[in-house]
Amino acid sequence: MLINAELLLQYQKCKRRPFLNVRGDKTQQDAPNDLLLKLYQDKYVHKKKVLEKLDYQRPKFSKEEPLTGFAATLQLMQQGVECIYGGLLKTSYEDNHTLLARPDLLIKQAGNSRFGDWIYVPARVELGKRPKQEYQVIAAFYAFVLAAVQQVESETAWLMLRGKETKYDVDLDKWIPRMQEILNECIQTLHLPTPPEVFISRQKCSLCNWYSSCHQTASQQKHLSLVPGVTPGRYNQLKTLDITTLRSLTQTLPSEIEDLPGFGSKVAIDLVLQAKSLLKNRPLLLPEALIEPTINQELHIEYRELLTLPQTSDKAIIEYPTTIEIDPVVYETITYTAPIELYFDIEAQPDLNLNYLLGVLVVDRENNTEQFYSFLAEKPSEEELIWQQFLELVWQYPDAPIYHFCVYEFDTVQRLAKLYRTPSKRVLPVLDRFVDIYEQLTQTLVLPLESYALKSIARWLGFEWRDKEASGAKCIYWYDKWLQNGDRTLLEIIKRYNEDDCRATHSVKDWIVNFFESQYDEE
Repeated sequence: MLINAELLLQYQKCKRRPFLNVRGDKTQQDAPNDLLLKLYQDKYVHKKKVLEKLDYQRPKFSKEEPLTGFAATLQLMQQGVECIYGGLLKTSYEDNHTLLARPDLLIKQAGNSRFGDWIYVPARVELGKRPKQEYQVIAAFYAFVLAAVQQVESETAWLMLRGKETKYDVDLDKWIPRMQEILNECIQTLHLPTPPEVFISRQKCSLCNWYSSCHQTASQQKHLSLVPGVTPGRYNQLKTLDITTLRSLTQTLPSEIEDLPGFGSKVAIDLVLQAKSLLKNRPLLLPEALIEPTINQELHIEYRELLTLPQTSDKAIIEYPTTIEIDPVVYETITYTAPIELYFDIEAQPDLNLNYLLGVLVVDRENNTEQFYSFLAEKPSEEELIWQQFLELVWQYPDAPIYHFCVYEFDTVQRLAKLYRTPSKRVLPVLDRFVDIYEQLTQTLVLPLESYALKSIARWLGFEWRDKEASGAKCIYWYDKWLQNGDRTLLEIIKRYNEDDCRATHSVKDWIVNFFESQYDEE
């Protein structure tokens, strides 16, 4: 079996993915998404900049017959070429495995090897700015294979990171043993009769071309990784108590899991409630939204398995009142409706450290009107202009709350104010009016959803974006394309998406108000 660096890189992120790449049904793969394609393009551009500074030779071999590249690379190494780009190395490994390594660069250094009074050091060009563990493991893999090829132990390997003038030295004494552990685990996994257990981690899985297939498997299993808040670490702790399904989590007392590492009483209650919400397919109030919620007091029939009196034996004593009471302060905060409300959303280009679109939806409830304002920087130098335009608009409505979803908008306004030296008297009153809908929701409710992202919540409520495939990640890709080719249709799509984000935030806010009002009326 052939084992390459890509499999090793994948295994560090997901034990299931290398198995699927080697033995899975390729027809089940998703097409590469636009953000992934952009990352590939950015890495190519970065690598090209690095290569422009070097005098290198590249071994010639056919893509259809990559193993012939080893002979071509070996020939250049024997000739003592100063720098080799895109070479291919291979060596035998345990139990009839072959290790393939394609370091970006092989750089000649003084030393003694099978070739003469020189050795080669492997270098990997990375788009990242930090020497992550996964980078160093792959560099160690290159050095391990190279040592077998040039018949001398490698002393170092290099990472060429974005924005760094000097090469980063990888400590091979540390990383080769760790690499071998990961390599052996990966090989064992590839020989399993079935794929490793599925685990959906959206931050890590979103760019994977097996995401849809794995998500379908997880949904069929009602896997606990679909429960918001169940991280890999927490899942491993739950498995020690044989809590592996949605139903088994709903039947668990928080007191049984609150002492597990990474839990605590709040996390335990939230996870069990989240499981109940998913199983019952309806929203539930969190204890924080109720009067005098404590771990030792039962508040509602929905919490009868959750909040218990002190134990007098191995069984908990539980008492149930027939009604609940929503905290009036929480109720007034959540259900407050102003005559004029602003809904705010930002589109950004992280690579450029640029916030290029500030969108504001003005909702006038007294006159029953809505108007959307799109402040768009068609080039990076216009960011300050749209920042001033945004401030002018929000100061036209000095009493209007400014609703947003998640903390990014609040943090960005602070950053822009500092960047463009905006007087505090012009910024602080604006920040005081910010209301984070995500924070309000997650502190008072659990929803029968796998994710608390805006798209997930708003679509559950029936809201739909006009461009079905649009996303924040795709907007990054589209704006990048706009800067390259000037296609204005891309800007129009981005503006529509941003407006729909504002309207989605509006719909979530109104739903929360209606939900609390309906609960309050039932008391």
